[in-house]
Amino acid sequence: MNAKTLENLDIYDPDNYVDAVPLADFKTLRDKAPVYWHSHPDGGGYWVISRHQDVMKVSRDNKTFSAERGFVLVDDLPPEILEQVKGQLLGMDPPKHGPLRRSVITRFTSKMLAELEPKVRDITRTILLAALKKPECNFVYDVAGELPTSVIGSMMGVPQDMWHQLREWSDMQTSASDPDIGGTPEEVQAASIEMGTYGYLLAAERKDKGGDDLISLLVNVEVDGHQVSEMEFASLFVQITVAGNETTRALISGGMYELIQRPELYRELEAKHLDKPELMKSAIEEMLRWTCPLHYFRRTATCDTEIGGQQIKENDKVVMLYSSANFDDTVFENPQVFDIHRSHNPHMAFGHGIHLCLGANLARMETRIFFEEFFKLFSGVELTGKAVRIRSNMANGFKEMPVKLYPR
Repeated sequence: MNAKTLENLDIYDPDNYVDAVPLADFKTLRDKAPVYWHSHPDGGGYWVISRHQDVMKVSRDNKTFSAERGFVLVDDLPPEILEQVKGQLLGMDPPKHGPLRRSVITRFTSKMLAELEPKVRDITRTILLAALKKPECNFVYDVAGELPTSVIGSMMGVPQDMWHQLREWSDMQTSASDPDIGGTPEEVQAASIEMGTYGYLLAAERKDKGGDDLISLLVNVEVDGHQVSEMEFASLFVQITVAGNETTRALISGGMYELIQRPELYRELEAKHLDKPELMKSAIEEMLRWTCPLHYFRRTATCDTEIGGQQIKENDKVVMLYSSANFDDTVFENPQVFDIHRSHNPHMAFGHGIHLCLGANLARMETRIFFEEFFKLFSGVELTGKAVRIRSNMANGFKEMPVKLYPR
C-alpha cells in the first residue's frame, strides 16, 4: 500500500486494513506527524501516537493517561456498556487495578506455566493429529485457533461443549467491524452480556468450593485483603477468554503465514529449533513484532499535558498505535525485514506498563509448543488460496488461510 499525504490519510477506516496493514501510512505519521489529530467519523477526533518512544511514555504514565475514563476503544461506548467494561483489568486504573491484577497474575507464574506445559503439549498433539485427517483446511480456525480456545477452556474448567461458544463470543467483540464475524452493535452488546453472564454463573457456582481450575482459584483467593467477587469475575472472564483466544490465534497463524512466504526461514527453524532453542525464542518474538495481534489501545488524558511537543487537553482521546511502534526504524534495525534472528526486539505486541498482557508468557509457550509439535508431525505446509485478513482497525490477523498440510 502506498503512503498517503497527511491530508487524505485515514487509519480509522477498517477497509484500509483488509489488503494489508497500512505500514506505509504509519511511517508517514512517524516521520511527519508522530502525534497526529485524526478525525473520527462520529465527530471529534483523537490523537494517534505512532512512535515507539511516545507509545512507551503513554503506556507508563497511567496517572496522566487513563484506561478507565473512556475505556480502551477509540469509539465511545454507551454509558451502560462503559460501566460494565470498567470491571475488566485492561480498562481499570490504580488503585483498583493492583489487587485484582495480582489476584490473576499469581495464576500465570513461571512455575504454573511449567506445570501446565505437558497439558498444553497434549492438547496441541490432539489438535495436530486431527489435522492429519483433514490436511486441506482453514489454518486460522481449524488448526491455530483450536489451541488457545482449548487451553483457556481447559484452564478455566469450562465444559468442552462450550468452547466453540467462547470463541464465537470472543470473535464477535474483537472483530465486530468484519461482516463475516461481527454483527450489529446490538448483537455485539448481547454477545458481551451473554459471555459475562456465563462467567458470573461459573464463578457463583464455584465460590467457596475449592477446586484447582482457574475460575475456582481466582474467586477463592484473597490478595491484599481483596477477594474477587462474582461480578468482578464476570468482566475478568470476558477479558481473559477474549485475550486467550485472539492473541495466540493471530500469533500462530500470522507467524506461520510469514514463514510460508519465506521457505528458507521455515526450513531453518524446522531444522535448528531443537539444537538452538534460542532460535525458536527469537523467531516467536519476531512473529509478535510483525503480527502484533492488536493495532492499538486508547487512553484518555486526565489533565492538560504534552506528548512529543504537542499539547494534549484533558479528556482528549490518545491512541497508542502498537503496530506502528513495532516498525519504528529508530528502534528496530531494518524493521521491514522479517528476521527470526533479530536480537534487539523491544516490540509492544503485548503492550507495556501496568497493563502488560497477563497471558504474554502463556501465549509464547503455546506458540513454541505448537511449532515444536507441528515440525514433528508435518513435513511442510503450503497456501492453496488467498489468505484473507480481518476487516478491523483493531484486531490484526487473518480469518481465512487455506492451506494443505503435508504429513511426515
